[in-house]
Amino acid sequence: MRGIFDLDSRRITIADLEQKTNLPGFWDNNLTAQALLKEISIHKKWLETHSKLAAELNDLGELAGMVEEGSDDAREVEHTLEKLTEEVDALEFRTLLSGPDDHRDAILTIHPGAGGTESQDWAEMLFRMYNRWVERKGFTADLIDYQPGDEAGLKSVTIEIKGDFAYGFAKAESGVHRLVRISPFDANARRHTSFVSVHVYPVVEDNVEIEVKDEDVRIDTYRSSGAGGQHVNKTSSAIRITHFPTGIVVTCQTERSQHKNKDAAFMVLKSRLYQLKREEEAKKMEKFEKTKKKIEWGSQIRSYVFHPYNLVKDHRTSHETSNIQEVMDGGIDSFIQAYLSDPQLKDQVVS
Repeated sequence: MRGIFDLDSRRITIADLEQKTNLPGFWDNNLTAQALLKEISIHKKWLETHSKLAAELNDLGELAGMVEEGSDDAREVEHTLEKLTEEVDALEFRTLLSGPDDHRDAILTIHPGAGGTESQDWAEMLFRMYNRWVERKGFTADLIDYQPGDEAGLKSVTIEIKGDFAYGFAKAESGVHRLVRISPFDANARRHTSFVSVHVYPVVEDNVEIEVKDEDVRIDTYRSSGAGGQHVNKTSSAIRITHFPTGIVVTCQTERSQHKNKDAAFMVLKSRLYQLKREEEAKKMEKFEKTKKKIEWGSQIRSYVFHPYNLVKDHRTSHETSNIQEVMDGGIDSFIQAYLSDPQLKDQVVS
């Protein structure tokens, strides 16, 4: 198989990690132990997949030498080779996910820009798109917070995406997404442009040291709004956490239990603080602030044009497609792959 698969390096990494499991006191901290075992499992799964594909390609090569050209068996070999090639390409793609946080789960938030109902509806459409993408990837998505729009759509939503390398994939979606279409909310059927911001953060395990001092936060409780059932709306189970040093505000209202909402809100807060810490440690904060974009014209990372023609184009990579329906049904992997394949983009700390 291709030379880009550094098998020896990965085997050495596994050996080094497994050595740590034999150190005295390793099991004293169960959270740290589980995080390390998960990292070992990810590396082993990659090697197992590589070995499986290498064996199948070898067997297929031997079979190809025994069949007659143009026969049914030859066509079957060709079909199998195409499938294996796709699997090899997918495994090669995984080698792009080498960032320190790429293996983590992800927190994804969506916020509409100015434009009222039109932008809020666009935010709801993106929320659906990402849920479809999660299903396609075999990931799971847990709803942390959902603020419905006044007439349609949503004002904000936060989800946790769980799966191998969820953050590594989803980080490509951070930025402003622009929609051009004939508005269904305009009685004169005029064309409208809407903007929505998407932010993605790595989920921080409890073994990562992120200190949140009691005096640095204010915790407010309030009654939940929107969907959730009568019990949710009648009790003050929703949580809002304000972090004074950074100005970060996190809300969670999807659980019936105030305690569960508080835990989920603190998870999101710690993930966002970890992202800030990474930026500071990498000395990228100044660059990050300069490249932060307002939710407005000219700042978008991707445009979705529904009228007067059909086109989805990523302005960072120039990757584009006219198959809008496929994209809105979660078919965004080609855009993510184009982003991760660019060495100047994939290693950026995004938020």
